[in-house]
Amino acid sequence: MTRVLVAGVAALALLVGVACDDSPTSPSDTITLSAQLSPANEVPPVSNAEASGSGTATIRLHVTRDSAGTITAASADFQVTLAGFPPATALTMAHIHQGAVGTNGSIVVDTGLTPGQTTLATGAGSFTKNGIDVTPTVAQAIVADPPAFYFNIHTVLNSDGAARGQLTRS
Repeated sequence: MTRVLVAGVAALALLVGVACDDSPTSPSDTITLSAQLSPANEVPPVSNAEASGSGTATIRLHVTRDSAGTITAASADFQVTLAGFPPATALTMAHIHQGAVGTNGSIVVDTGLTPGQTTLATGAGSFTKNGIDVTPTVAQAIVADPPAFYFNIHTVLNSDGAARGQLTRS
């Protein structure tokens, strides 16, 4: 009876071993980030007709990790809501930059928003951009230190940036 039990356990272990995939695991994860957008946060601060604007950006960063936890693939979904801008404010760009509070930095994730796609007819509005590719290296850096990055929008009037906010993890 013991030999039959041992043989049964060995056969079961072999069957489980054959059924298992030897590739590294790739757990998916969604990290939610947000930014409170203000013209006063731009460097230098916006002081023209768009200075009364504000907004919120919600960014869902979808990551895939290997068995060691390293991000191997990433994409982002952006939901941006704006208000308090002059009627007919036309957005020209929107993206994530690397940079601390008070500094301007390089663009690391562009939403793909182009001139003419979003106009705030009443001074308020929103836009959504989904499935934007993010390099694994940039995704890893954003997840490790969100406040080292900021999201901002650009307008026709403020081509260098109209409203900005540092990223925080929600």
